[in-house]
Amino acid sequence: MKFGVVVFPGSNCDEDMVYVLRDIMKQETVKLWHKNTDLEGCDFIVLPGGFSYGDYLRSGAIARFSPIMESIVAHAAKGGFVFGVCNGFQILCEAGLLPGALLHNNERKFICKNVFIKAENTDSLVTNLIPKDKALKIPIAHGEGKYFADEATLKQLNDNDQILFRYCDEQGKVSAEANPNGALENIAGVCNAGKNVFGMMPHPERASDAELSNEDGRLLFESILRKVAVLS
Repeated sequence: MKFGVVVFPGSNCDEDMVYVLRDIMKQETVKLWHKNTDLEGCDFIVLPGGFSYGDYLRSGAIARFSPIMESIVAHAAKGGFVFGVCNGFQILCEAGLLPGALLHNNERKFICKNVFIKAENTDSLVTNLIPKDKALKIPIAHGEGKYFADEATLKQLNDNDQILFRYCDEQGKVSAEANPNGALENIAGVCNAGKNVFGMMPHPERASDAELSNEDGRLLFESILRKVAVLS
């Protein structure tokens, strides 16, 4: 399994993601510059967090036109795996690879703190090793993380098991009080109908190292590797 981490101008979590994939998970990992179109034979593409193009217009609105995105769209159309975290999630929504949009947080402030999320669907590529009722402590760092979709899209997401994570409290209870940004239905992450494109606002790569005293995020990466091994 070869991972490619895309770097846009303004990306600032690319090194974190590379470190987890290459040094902790021991996977072949390369950086992919946004102006290139060659995915360099990568099986799995990751769009990391940050502030691509300074978040001008809307977060991800300019990055979705970077040359490499055409190749990523084609990769996804062929069933290739794509995973976006925070700004990467925003870019995937802007590119139409994931449904919905990420709006300004309810309080119109940047939020950087640990939150809790629980897996809504434990059969996906990124959640298959996560216990159904386990509350994962994962950091968020965003100003535009409020997930929004129209009623028809929300129904489709629920009916097709496309909701990956919901914000919850430490005991795993999903509630308005546990929702840090006003996301509809406490949604913290979703996948596409084909179940090969994934996005989430919290940062699992920031909770995958024992030296940080939190490895809850590592469950996502272990889930990816386990599922890919089964599919192979």
